[in-house]
Amino acid sequence: MSTLSRRTQILLDEERYARLEQAAQASGRSVAAVIRDAIDAKLARDETAGRRREAVDWLLAQPAPLDPEPEWAVLKAEMLDGFGASPAA
Repeated sequence: MSTLSRRTQILLDEERYARLEQAAQASGRSVAAVIRDAIDAKLARDETAGRRREAVDWLLAQPAPLDPEPEWAVLKAEMLDGFGASPAA
């Protein structure tokens, strides 16, 4: 467990604070713990979205294949060759 060493202050409207209190009560945790968990969840989603965006950008930057749909016989032969097998009759 990490040591808590930073303090911050935020202002919330009554509705948000009431929702936090309900979540804290329902889970048996403090309001502060609910807030920390919400921050962690949001940042994790943002990181995942960023990695997905990078992957999409990488894929889109790849050159298009010359033959986007090779014939099945050619594709099958390439796959079998990759596994060191020979085509069955």
